[in-house]
Amino acid sequence: MARIAGVNIPTNKRVLIALQYIHGIGPKKAEEILAKTKISATARVNELTDAEVLQIRETIDSDYMVEGDLRREVSMNIKRLMDLGCYRGLRHRRSLPVRGQRTHTNARTRKGPAKAIAGKKK
Repeated sequence: MARIAGVNIPTNKRVLIALQYIHGIGPKKAEEILAKTKISATARVNELTDAEVLQIRETIDSDYMVEGDLRREVSMNIKRLMDLGCYRGLRHRRSLPVRGQRTHTNARTRKGPAKAIAGKKK
């Protein structure tokens, strides 16, 4: 099992798909990495040589922010918004949708389970 950026990559999948198991690498970046390293996208991970895995690892380390560093930066950006007290920061603080979605009827994922209104009788 190949280990890249602290993530065990599945060995039986194509390299293009397996790279997407790393947080911060999607389809587009996976294609870019394979183009830089000149590795076929259709090759399977278990078919890669140690040199090719090392080449992929070095490319990711030098050119991309992934896993822990990326998670840390995103959380620091959210914390900064909350400390500023801007609208987006307030929405994060209250666990409400941040990007303008309606909350009257939807947003149950973000708001959590519906709370019954106490004392209201029909």
